[in-house]
Amino acid sequence: MERICVFSGSSPGAHPDYARSAEELARALADQGLGLVYGGAGVGLMGVLADAMLDAGGDAIGVMPQSLVDREIAHPGLPDLRVVSSMHERKALMAELADGFVALPGGMGTLEELFEVYTWTQLGLYSKPLGLLDVRGYYAKLVGFLDHAVQERFVTVENREMLVVEQRADALLEAFRRWRPPAQPKWIDRSQT
Repeated sequence: MERICVFSGSSPGAHPDYARSAEELARALADQGLGLVYGGAGVGLMGVLADAMLDAGGDAIGVMPQSLVDREIAHPGLPDLRVVSSMHERKALMAELADGFVALPGGMGTLEELFEVYTWTQLGLYSKPLGLLDVRGYYAKLVGFLDHAVQERFVTVENREMLVVEQRADALLEAFRRWRPPAQPKWIDRSQT
């Protein structure tokens, strides 16, 4: 692994633990010689993450569509900001540059980005680890829903286990080093048809 893509909120969230976790993740990445790929913003958790990564001497690549650069939310101190024309291009480039994916707390964009790479991994299009940094139980109900989807036979145990869930950045990165893709891609349960 060389670079980890981090999806996170453009808001700081309601509790200072969210920003502390972004800083912790940045330090863990830098300490392990891993670069950061992220959405390129200088606001919210994205800005905290990038600032901490740069302060730790780490490598950070931001990817942002021109429409958001025009709104002046691009990180002003980012040495490598790649400007693309659309959100689709942004996600494709982030995925291409990254060797794994982490979701910090965030909103709709964070969830959409996470579930796209989760789905593509399930389909066998990607073979890269992905995980949640579950700060303050932020993702606990989402994880519970995924476990429910397994019980209801819409998700296999193997595909559910592709998504690593940890509360500490160092534990998440360690789990990434042990991560293996499922032996077979997308499974369809035909027992009820």
